[in-house]
Amino acid sequence: MDLQVIQRKIFEIRGFRVMLDFDLAFMYQVETRVLNQAVKRNIERFPDDFMFQLTQNEWESMSSQIVMTSRTKRPKSALPLAFTEHGVIMLASVLRSSIAINVSIQIVRAFVVMRQMVIGYEELRQRIEQLEISTDTQFSEIYQALTELLSKKEAENKPRRPIGFLSNNQNNE
Repeated sequence: MDLQVIQRKIFEIRGFRVMLDFDLAFMYQVETRVLNQAVKRNIERFPDDFMFQLTQNEWESMSSQIVMTSRTKRPKSALPLAFTEHGVIMLASVLRSSIAINVSIQIVRAFVVMRQMVIGYEELRQRIEQLEISTDTQFSEIYQALTELLSKKEAENKPRRPIGFLSNNQNNE
């Protein structure tokens, strides 16, 4: 499976990057109910930081935003399970199929690539902030210099008192 396809199925929910049970079931080539039954039989392997169930609000929000997430993929009463990177690894050990193992490896690689992208974005953000600070300083200095030049120009343009002998006509003005 292509890494980009997997990356599009990774969502950020509650501060975790997760994949939903029906997407994982599709990739593992099992039914969603089979996947969920395997999880329930081994629930001690899935603490809250490995897997959690979406709330109704989270599910409604996701389904309205994501065209590929169809409500027909799930029974109306069941809310999806969300698996973190560690939950995906644990899921492969619970399903115990060669397909699950191979797909889990690809999914973990997708998570790693996304993590590296985030680190790259953070470095880029820091560089942009440094550039903003230096350009702000430069623009401040330029603004100050322009202000000084304009004030000198205004001082030069003030009407001056004429120098020398003035005739009576010029004195009355």
